[in-house]
Amino acid sequence: MIPADVLNLTMSSLRAHRMRSGLTAVGIAIGIASVVLLTSIGKGVQRYVLTEFTQFGTHLAMVTPGKTTTAGISGSVLATVKPLTIEDGESLRGIEHVRGVVSVVQGNAEVEHGRRGRRTMVIGTGHEAPIIWNFKPAVGRFLPADDPRTARPYAVLGAKVKQELFGVANPLGSRVRIGAESFRVIGIMEVKGQLLGFDLDDAVYVPVGRALEMFDRESVMEIDVLYGEHADVERLKQSIAKRLTDRHGREDFTIITQEQMLDILGSVLNVLTFAVGALGSISLLVGGIGILTIMIIAVNERTSEVGLLRALGAKRSQVLTLFLGEAVGLAGVGGLLGLALGFGVAQLLSWIVPGLPVKTTWSFSLLALALAALIGVLAGILPARRAARLDPVEALRAE
Repeated sequence: MIPADVLNLTMSSLRAHRMRSGLTAVGIAIGIASVVLLTSIGKGVQRYVLTEFTQFGTHLAMVTPGKTTTAGISGSVLATVKPLTIEDGESLRGIEHVRGVVSVVQGNAEVEHGRRGRRTMVIGTGHEAPIIWNFKPAVGRFLPADDPRTARPYAVLGAKVKQELFGVANPLGSRVRIGAESFRVIGIMEVKGQLLGFDLDDAVYVPVGRALEMFDRESVMEIDVLYGEHADVERLKQSIAKRLTDRHGREDFTIITQEQMLDILGSVLNVLTFAVGALGSISLLVGGIGILTIMIIAVNERTSEVGLLRALGAKRSQVLTLFLGEAVGLAGVGGLLGLALGFGVAQLLSWIVPGLPVKTTWSFSLLALALAALIGVLAGILPARRAARLDPVEALRAE
């Protein structure tokens, strides 16, 4: 029996039992479609989160007060932790590869203009914030390079705050009251959207020194440092740590680079994508059991056919190939159908729900297709071996 005959017999058998073959292929198709769809959503979420997280750039280091790691010291020593100050931030400007520094403090306050008022987020920062955060004014300018402690009472409005307080009117030069102090509006920031739940357009930016007085604080919440793209990040961290340690007397702060945060975030999202893909693979396992069941039934029903083939000179390996080919064929057809179904549903979801991040990754799709073929082999090999080992005479008598 030549290979063409084996292929012809395999296809004839599948066509002879269209309903059974179709239902089995559908089982595999649902599994493949589940893997494609779930991994598409997982990868889409990963891409969306990373994009949102890197919209401020990728060469940032953040210094926060307090140490995140512990050591074998007395608890009373913790009382000596010094707060981060504006002066701490200014001291970092002379470090090699540092391109900009801003001290940041944040709070909520009532912002009023005329009869309109809105309670919103107030961010105290410095004049280099647009460079460091990759966030520039759409109209006017950002805060000037005043002394942070004695900066003039200027304010820059987020796009949503401007719309709520001024509508279509030009707010430049107007005064708004923030808390108990009056500020002159000198700029409107470009639309930035949300970042991890914070609406960056619903905010007002004021000098950090003014914000400290407004919220009755002595220390800033963090210091953001922009460094050059060719900088040695670890060496830069050591330089920042040494400068602040000299000022504080001990390392009572934490330095986190955006590179570290992205690595951790990427690892978490990769695990999430793998997990949802594994959930979809459960459907593939169910489809594999369906193929196993169908092939066992096929061997029982076609015992006499196997006997006839063997009596006509077919080798055991050819009989094995015949039944194994049927199993792989079912899995292959189901896999291709599942790819088309999964890709189609993913595209449909992206059209129906534009906000849902969906990105089909072909590496996962092809892996799922290969897994379907493997399942077909594993599910068909036992029934195929059983058919190949049938005694020709006994198989002919089975009729």
